Amino acid sequence: MDFKDLIGNNKIKDYLINSASNNQMLHSYMFSGREGIGKKLFAKIFAKMILCLSEDKPCNTCKSCISFEGENHPDFMQINADDGKSIKIEQIRLMQEKVVEKPIISNKKVYIINDAELLTKEAQNCLLKTLEEPPEYVIIILIVSNESKILNTVKSRCVKIEFEKIPDEEINNYLEKQGISKLSNVMLKQCDGSLKMALNIGEKTEEYNTLEKIINNMEKENIAAIWNNAEILYKSQDEIFDYLDYINVILYNKLLKINKISYVNCIEKVEKIKKNLLANANYNMCIDNLLLELWEELNEKHNRS
Repeated sequence: MDFKDLIGNNKIKDYLINSASNNQMLHSYMFSGREGIGKKLFAKIFAKMILCLSEDKPCNTCKSCISFEGENHPDFMQINADDGKSIKIEQIRLMQEKVVEKPIISNKKVYIINDAELLTKEAQNCLLKTLEEPPEYVIIILIVSNESKILNTVKSRCVKIEFEKIPDEEINNYLEKQGISKLSNVMLKQCDGSLKMALNIGEKTEEYNTLEKIINNMEKENIAAIWNNAEILYKSQDEIFDYLDYINVILYNKLLKINKISYVNCIEKVEKIKKNLLANANYNMCIDNLLLELWEELNEKHNRS
């Protein structure tokens, strides 16, 4: 994969291409921006270019590029949260043991720390030692979606590259090229510039359309019918937070068209259910209560606005 295969953030693309092509890389970067806009892919392609042995980077034919594509490049390392919750100090210490070893294939070594906001405070302080005095051949890239969790001492030693949300038109054009139907305006609002989210919705448009029908029918059907038609919510525990976010996007879109306090109240109720679910409340009971409360708020006979 090359930069030409990616969409959005063309200025960043040009900057990284020029930096790698002219061998003007810095020692530490922080790629910052919302989840799903391509930061990790940008970082990997940048790493591939940095490590490439040819003048025309990436050549895709040299030993470095072939090793990189085969995911066995000795001068490249990605660090992830093994448990999905945190990146621990032991992982950074292991990286530091590798950092002092000189490159084997390329002239540089590249380390990418994915979801760097998951670094523990101890791990960040440990990383600081390498950021302060990196070997001349080492380049470290932090991928960050929540910059507030990164220590200021770490931030100050990285060049920040802020990724912008991908425009709706570019997202829909990309989906069409992949044989996926364009998303509606409401679905695009849910994506909020994230291609990752757009691809996820594109694969589940039927489910998202069903959610929209459930909310649109709240003021037309009785609560029993709403419960009977809401099977998608009861069987989708793994995706429930995405679906609840989408319900709020639908409600907010309605609020923009008709300024009714009931829509605001419904959004607050959805947020309350999210907190209950995070607190391990009974799942089915939460969905029962949510649908009932939304129906009572929106149904004309019960509307209190």
